[in-house]
Amino acid sequence: MNGSAMNGSAPRPDTMTWEDLVTTALLGTDRRPPARLAPGRPAPVALLDAAAEATVRRRAGLRAARAARRPERAPEDARPALPAAAAGRLAALLADRSGGASGGRRGSSPDLMELLPQWLAAANTHGYAAPAQALPALLDAARGRTDLRPAALAFAGPRALWLARFNPDWRFALRSAPGGGAALPDPGDEKAIRRLWEEGLFAERVALLGALRARIPALARELLAGTWPTERAEDRLMFLDSLRSGLSAADEPFLEKALGDRSRNVRATAAELLSALPGSALAARMAVRATACVALDRTGDAPVIAVEAPHECDHGMERDGVVATPPAGRGERSWWLGQVVEAAPLGTWPDRLGGRGAREIVALAVADGWQGELHAAWCRAAVRQRDAVWSRALLGSPSAPEAGGPGAVSLAERAKLLAALEAEERAAWVAGFIATHGLSEAFQLLGVCAVPWAAPLGRAVVDALNIARDAGSYPWSFSGVMGLAERCLDPAEAARLEGLLAIPDEREDAAPGAGGYWAEAFQRLVTTLRLRAAMADELRPADPGENRPPDSTGTRRGPQDRPAHPAP
Repeated sequence: MNGSAMNGSAPRPDTMTWEDLVTTALLGTDRRPPARLAPGRPAPVALLDAAAEATVRRRAGLRAARAARRPERAPEDARPALPAAAAGRLAALLADRSGGASGGRRGSSPDLMELLPQWLAAANTHGYAAPAQALPALLDAARGRTDLRPAALAFAGPRALWLARFNPDWRFALRSAPGGGAALPDPGDEKAIRRLWEEGLFAERVALLGALRARIPALARELLAGTWPTERAEDRLMFLDSLRSGLSAADEPFLEKALGDRSRNVRATAAELLSALPGSALAARMAVRATACVALDRTGDAPVIAVEAPHECDHGMERDGVVATPPAGRGERSWWLGQVVEAAPLGTWPDRLGGRGAREIVALAVADGWQGELHAAWCRAAVRQRDAVWSRALLGSPSAPEAGGPGAVSLAERAKLLAALEAEERAAWVAGFIATHGLSEAFQLLGVCAVPWAAPLGRAVVDALNIARDAGSYPWSFSGVMGLAERCLDPAEAARLEGLLAIPDEREDAAPGAGGYWAEAFQRLVTTLRLRAAMADELRPADPGENRPPDSTGTRRGPQDRPAHPAP
């Protein structure tokens, strides 16, 4: 407690306030010694004695608080309990909070934290309840990773919401749950529904609107229309966004009124929703504008598409969602053209362009350098309207030069177009892309493919990785794809990878040590696939009376489990 500070007049120990004690401790007792020291008592000891007496006085002077109400018991979770092996696996996944090594060489151990989302999805599919002792770690994991929250909270169930009320760090669970964890009224209790809509918190009202959209969409629209003029602009936008689920022609009158909203963002969202309804009046208005800009020119040797972009953005266009001011570096007319064509129904174009189908239209030449702008707008329209025929035409062949279909101007747009196709066709297209162009540009495309990957896609990925290994590059150049493969390859592919575990003979021009790193990476891939197979077995409900011997992974299997394993 000694310190260098200026001397000061110190109060007596029995009269010192808590602030005096703190000040004396900070200045040092050699510069500000307490007065009336007891004989033989050093100044620092006397100060501590005075602090102890002051502490007792402060505590004794506190008024007794009212006893807190004992919390209610946690709700019951009627779902079946996890099998013991699966519960042990969950504990191991949650304990691996590091998420594996970051960057560079990762070793051959699986990244357990990256397997947790798949494990949770599989557990939810089986309808299991989370073990009570796992709830704190589960909430901590979901707190750190927002992508885990929906599956983690669904698995954690009502007891996690009860627990979250006692820890501020877990309050996100209450915000994420429908109605903040509160029970929504019975769909048949219209009086309670209206009361909650008029008096509830914003999160409760959003949850109520979402629930009603799935069950009683007419009532949801009625409630929203009744309070619409009094809602804040940001709330109107959130409520409007909830109409995406189950969007139908019945929503058109309400959305048409929203086109006149005082908020630009609300108007734009309403216009976007209406343009996703090909039969809407807005879609028809946009079709008229688009066909005035795009026509078939037959005057040359071969028909071409002629484009005359809008010369102005009038009030009607702005009301229908066309943004008048383009971003920096973008021309006004091309900006307006893109928005108009994007919002027009794709069914407009066959009649306008000589009765041709989507593939024939996309194959037509476009005059005066407008092809990129026109095709990009058709890409956005196909994504918005979820039109598989146009998506297929715009994607083109995966083996085309640069795999850029006629209108696919970026990998991100190709990925969006693929999302409109069925899972099997999507996987086949990406497999063809990889077979032709390799893995360097495939990461975004792989991200939209269903898990586990279909066999042709899995084989294409493994073959491309093998080619990259033979080329002598380092495996971390493909770390993103390798990470996806660990999570998305069908576990049945593990046996096919056995031949890739040996260290290959290195070429003279290969990167030093690359072969050993590749062997390590493939070992991690095989280990992860086997682990995923074991996880699937552990989550599978046990057959009563079954007594199967464990295999090399410690998992009890039977003939019905081979040869394929569903991926968690």
